[in-house]
Amino acid sequence: MAKDPSEHIRDFWAEIPRVNEDHLGTIRDWKNVQAALEDEVIWLKGFTDEQAASPELRQLPGFLLYELRDGLLFRKDALVPSKKVRTALLWNPIDKALRLTFPISNNNFFGIDGRIEVKLVPGGDEHAATALMSPMAEIRNSLIALPKFKLERLDWTVIDGQALFIGTPLLGFPGKAYWSKDGHLLPAGFDFEYKNLSLMLQKKYNADSESWLLWKEDGSVLALRKNDFRKLSVSSFRLTEKSQEWI
Repeated sequence: MAKDPSEHIRDFWAEIPRVNEDHLGTIRDWKNVQAALEDEVIWLKGFTDEQAASPELRQLPGFLLYELRDGLLFRKDALVPSKKVRTALLWNPIDKALRLTFPISNNNFFGIDGRIEVKLVPGGDEHAATALMSPMAEIRNSLIALPKFKLERLDWTVIDGQALFIGTPLLGFPGKAYWSKDGHLLPAGFDFEYKNLSLMLQKKYNADSESWLLWKEDGSVLALRKNDFRKLSVSSFRLTEKSQEWI
């Protein structure tokens, strides 16, 4: 008779000291994992076999992984249990159980240096560029020679002598490319270290969705009001150029 496949499903639990809670940001986007809080310990459960063997868990300080068998918790490859399973725990999805807090922003530029430091790291996935930052002086001659139909799908604004274009298809100008994620503009090839911070940051700093949050690789960010963007045209470029005295 065929064996029940459920006999081979392993039930993983884990614990980590509360003082190391900030390090759990690396797995906060694992929606299948649940967490329960005690005074000095955070309990976790619901890991898949792949997650249980992942480097993200191995690098967590003070992290202990168990396998639940018959109400007892066993360390990996152990023949005797380490402890009994905890009862009366209040379980919640990990991204809801572990709240993030951030300080108030400082005008447009703000550094987020609270319990979780926002970092951008090189990302493994490729994303289509939706924005381009180019020096005004370097693109002037090329832009004014372009036909109208290549400009009219783009919006733009000026930041410290540089033109920021948003839309597709982008123009083939030299400059720095960005991709969009949940209202953020991230440098091409980079993503948030903790991917699920994206929506949290939008809720905290752009709840009205009236701005683009433009990020640098060092984690600093500039809030750009969408109303400050205008349709791209040769005339709007020339007028802006004159007003800023770049020629």
